[in-house]
Amino acid sequence: MMGAMLMLAGCASTDYPSLASVRSAPPDHGYLIGPGDTVNIAVWRNPEVSTSVPVRPDGKITTPLVQDMDASGKTPSQLARDLEKSLEKYIQQPIVTVIVTGFVGPYSEQIRVIGQAAKPQALPYRENMSLLDVLIAVGGVTEFASGNKAIVIRNVDGKQQSFSVRLNDLIRRGDLSANAAMRPGDVLVIPESFF
Repeated sequence: MMGAMLMLAGCASTDYPSLASVRSAPPDHGYLIGPGDTVNIAVWRNPEVSTSVPVRPDGKITTPLVQDMDASGKTPSQLARDLEKSLEKYIQQPIVTVIVTGFVGPYSEQIRVIGQAAKPQALPYRENMSLLDVLIAVGGVTEFASGNKAIVIRNVDGKQQSFSVRLNDLIRRGDLSANAAMRPGDVLVIPESFF
């Protein structure tokens, strides 16, 4: 699949709308917990059941008195309310606070960078994250990258759309008009230059 995406991105004859020209509102929801995150669970006046646990790859957590609770896709407040309901069997009127201390987020909340990035990887989305922020996080592009032929693949109203981005103009020429807002779930594809 990655090879097909890179071939698609490398095709010079395909024109995509510019991502810099797309104006969309930033996501309006709170942080969603995902596999790989670490959550600190504090149960007021019950330190013996307060703990810090990782969210397993299956999206669940296990704590003292509560086993295999779904955590992925919930906000910290939602998880806290669910834990309170489960703990009511053992503790009278539990008050739970959940704080995410290690961030990865669910896959739908990540930005993935593939191809000719210095360090291709998945990044947790942060509010107001821009294309420049993503490039800094992945260490820029390799010397073999065809940066101005890069694309961002984004789900828009349930349909996958591709947008062109001008990475060379942004990072080599400092053209901030080439910067664009990124959204959770975006995939940045940086093709290799064909000399």
